[in-house]
Amino acid sequence: MDQQVTMQESLNGDTSLQAQSVEPATWRDYVQLTKPGITLSNLMTTFAALWLASFGFPDWKLAFFTMLGTALVIMSGAALNNFYDRDLDKKMERTKNRALPAGRISARNALLIGIGLLLAGLAVLAVFANPLAAVWGLIGHIFYVLIYTPLKRVTTLNTVIGGISGAAPPVIGWVAVTNNMDPAAWLLFLVLFLWQPPHFLALAMLKTEEYRAGNLPMLPVVKGFAETKRQMMLWGSVLFPASILLFIHGSVGYVYLIVMGVMGLVYMVLLFQGFNAKDDLAWARKLFGYSILYLTVFCAAIVISTMVHYYF
Repeated sequence: MDQQVTMQESLNGDTSLQAQSVEPATWRDYVQLTKPGITLSNLMTTFAALWLASFGFPDWKLAFFTMLGTALVIMSGAALNNFYDRDLDKKMERTKNRALPAGRISARNALLIGIGLLLAGLAVLAVFANPLAAVWGLIGHIFYVLIYTPLKRVTTLNTVIGGISGAAPPVIGWVAVTNNMDPAAWLLFLVLFLWQPPHFLALAMLKTEEYRAGNLPMLPVVKGFAETKRQMMLWGSVLFPASILLFIHGSVGYVYLIVMGVMGLVYMVLLFQGFNAKDDLAWARKLFGYSILYLTVFCAAIVISTMVHYYF
């Protein structure tokens, strides 16, 4: 009987929330459930890889359906992540007013939306791109929802493991065109995998007290800022040569080499400055902003350098 009650509460939200009078969900609530910012940033890497694999001359129908299918899979992962984390979201200031913990969207609806988006996304990728693209969509989804999300509660390695899911979108874009996991595909995966730990650890530093309140074992909470900065430096120092290797195996052109060479050196300087930072949070905020700029420039450099390389 207790198990039946627990399952019912799991699908419908806490009984205390049901007893309260809450506002109905708006369309914005459903949009936010799918984390549009994360979706767009991942689509940016998908398109850059697709563009590179097409030598700057993509099949626009293929590009459209690849982006659509990838978006649906990512949105599914976000919705199911929100479904799983709704109890934790109640404990943190920045997330307690989200539609799920606030009761505006029921847990059952979020679960159904997440499953529906996943099935639709995989179908689009398999039918309009190729089965390999769908497989990589599923790999990224599994690592995000079934591995990263629960491990976030038990180990500081969650950030590293989550990097696998974040590195899947550019691979989807590449294999949608080539239907092949060649060295360039693995390098795109590697660059995005290595980019994520410094990015998310900087965010974890900024949100340390919130994660502590949620009893989440993020690295800054468990090991402190000094160890976090050492690990960020380690990941960043490997990211730099990995990004340059893409020039050798990815045919991205010299514009990419010059731009990402400069961006990588600046990144290394910023990471090194963290060891002498007087204000750790100010430094983390600066690094977090730069990591977003780095990813944006990385994608833009691929697109522009490919155009220069093959158009002229």
